This record gives sequence, C-alpha cells and structure tokens, in this order.
Amino acid sequence: MLLYSDIISDDEMFSDAFPLKEVDGIAYEVECAMIVVKEGDVNIGANPSAEEQEEALEEGAATVNNVVHSFRLQSTSFDKKSYLTYLKGYMKAVKEKLPGDRVADFEKGAQAFAKKIVANFKDYEFYTGETMNPDGMVALLNYREDGVTPYFTFWKDGLKEVKL
Repeated sequence: MLLYSDIISDDEMFSDAFPLKEVDGIAYEVECAMIVVKEGDVNIGANPSAEEQEEALEEGAATVNNVVHSFRLQSTSFDKKSYLTYLKGYMKAVKEKLPGDRVADFEKGAQAFAKKIVANFKDYEFYTGETMNPDGMVALLNYREDGVTPYFTFWKDGLKEVKL
C-alpha cells in the first residue's frame, strides 16, 4: 500500500486504498464517499446496508467524508484573494523541493491547473492536513457532475509516496 504525505507538513493526505487518477500530470483526483460512523466502529471500506445506515443514524452516528475521516483532514476556508496568496507561497515552497529537471514542467502545469481552480473557485471546499500547518498543502474537495459524488484534488508534486 502507498501512503501519500505532504512534502512540507509531512501530514498524511490519502492512500492508494482510495481510487485515484492523475490529472494533467500535475494533480491527483481521489474518489471519496460519504460514510456513516459511530464511536467504536472500524471502517473497512464496505458500504453499510440501508438498514445498518438507518440504525447507525438512530444511535447518534455521524455522516462523514471517508478521506477526511481516515486522514483527519481539517476544514479551512479561503476567499479567492487569500487562496491566491497562499497558492503563490505554496508553489514556491514545492518548487524548491523539486529536482531541477521537474521545475519547468511543474511551473507550466501548475499555472494552467491553478487557472482551472480559480475559474471554479466557488465549487471547492478546502482541507488541510491534520497539523493544520499553514504552509502545507490545501486539498480541494469538489463534487462530480451528479452533485453527489465527492472527490479530492491534491497537487502531485506536493506529495511524497511512502510504501507501507
């Protein structure tokens, strides 16, 4: 199994246990789902039956995003101006950690991808890693065209793979 951690904060962001795909060579989209959890439950990734879900809600359980829950991601908020300020600093920090042969591709790809994010800014929810390091990665939560299926976007070059 591969665990993906933020190269700046070292926070665990997601693992390959969740379906993921590379986008434009610059980001990963990670499929996630809303799950029902109650204290003492262990999530093995299986979907509960409708009866189990109703029963769980009656017993004071909560519906949570499985990636947020599993990796203890923390919700944060930005307006467009503050996000752009954050992103400029974050991209500079990531660029400093990249091997020299990757920098030009990263700059070109990140700039184009950032334009897509800004164009759809209102569609995103923002999450930081568990430590809430302000210099670390901010993951972007959005929903597919159906308006129900959530997915996260993570900057590929801002992650390191850790084999477990």
